[in-house]
Amino acid sequence: MPARILVIEDNPTNLELLSYLLTSFGHKVIAAGDGESGLEMARQEKPELVICDVQMPGMDGYQVAKEFKQDAALHKIPLIAVTAYAMVGDRERLVAVGFDGYMSKPIDPGKFVVEIQKFLSPEQQSVQPVVPETLTQTVPRLNNAEATATLLVIDDSEVNLNLMRTLFEPAGYRVFTAADPHQALALAQQHRPDLIISDVHLAHHSGYEVPTLIRQDPELKSIPCILISSTERNAAASIRSGAEMFILRPIDPEQLLQEISRCLQRVT
Repeated sequence: MPARILVIEDNPTNLELLSYLLTSFGHKVIAAGDGESGLEMARQEKPELVICDVQMPGMDGYQVAKEFKQDAALHKIPLIAVTAYAMVGDRERLVAVGFDGYMSKPIDPGKFVVEIQKFLSPEQQSVQPVVPETLTQTVPRLNNAEATATLLVIDDSEVNLNLMRTLFEPAGYRVFTAADPHQALALAQQHRPDLIISDVHLAHHSGYEVPTLIRQDPELKSIPCILISSTERNAAASIRSGAEMFILRPIDPEQLLQEISRCLQRVT
């Protein structure tokens, strides 16, 4: 049985990311853009779990936590902090004010839901992601005629591919996806993307194959490639393989969009 989870986050991009990740595992998400409305929604909706940003204008996460723990109807709901400024002693301070746990930004999509579900009952936990039919409802997508550039994204995780669509399409990009380097090559030959983004760790393949295959095709060899990995030691090998850029995961969604924009500007 999926859980009803309230997410309180003032940054629309981060709110979209957290909502997508939770929804992909079947959970119902209630979204609030500030502390005051989050507190009101909690009183109305009685969620099974609350995820709250700490740094927010107006009522910040610390104030939200105090209100939760002083409210007889809310004080038993698990409350998880999300903060971009994790420092020594932060966990103790957050727990002291009323949070039951915390996670640092940037969010790692591969670990976020697994960690969050530890605060749910066993029957509310989901081990198998479910790709939603509607990936985003809060930001309208642009049609292909309005797209500013075409991106080809390679990942063997369907959830990660749809997460990329959720991030890139509302930002104005036309997105094609592939599960392996050879499928990506075929799509690149057909659609001539402006930029290729690939995970390094692919089942039965390596992301390092992508720049190599692209550089071997005279019609595609000028297309820049970005390789992404959660392991920093992959950086040098990524550049040696022919990639223009290496990005270490986890990365903040807005920062990823900025890096893509910079990469596109360099080749135009």
